[in-house]
Amino acid sequence: MTFINYASREINCKIVYYGPGLCGKTTNIQWIYEQANPEKKGKLVSLATETDRTLFFDFLPLDMGTVKGFKVRFHLYTVPGQVFYDASRKLILRGCDGIIFVADSQRARMEANIESIANLATNLKENGFDIRSIPYVLQLNKRDMPSAAPVAEMERLLRFRGEPMIEAVASQGTGVIETLKAAARQILMELQRA
Repeated sequence: MTFINYASREINCKIVYYGPGLCGKTTNIQWIYEQANPEKKGKLVSLATETDRTLFFDFLPLDMGTVKGFKVRFHLYTVPGQVFYDASRKLILRGCDGIIFVADSQRARMEANIESIANLATNLKENGFDIRSIPYVLQLNKRDMPSAAPVAEMERLLRFRGEPMIEAVASQGTGVIETLKAAARQILMELQRA
């Protein structure tokens, strides 16, 4: 749910990075944070648990334009990858404007990817969203791994609505900004319609 700050003339949008454990959600966020202009970003906040963490920061990109005279600020969140943190996942999804699903390209992780998408659909529904209509991008991460599944196979197993699908190697920054821009474009189109 977009928050409008009339005093600062900003629209605040929430993008959540979702996916199975160790798929690269945190790596995406950290890479973006390191590249963002220091004057245009908030503090990187990490909420650590024993086995996973949730990251958050907000930033005001320079090249995304305005919506009806308002600047757009994006708040980026990751969810814990492990299933036993499902309550945290649901809470983080509350009020989101868009989803970036980070899929692990390694063949051995396909079942975890499929389970995580099903979990995302359930948790979105519990928050009043439909996975088939919310702004959504599928990132195929870890394309540099020797055990990476072919893109066509991943598309067949994971892509379900013609959403943007971007190959990435988040540890090197490959595809990271493209993924974020694809999600931001969808959110901005939704805002223009409102």
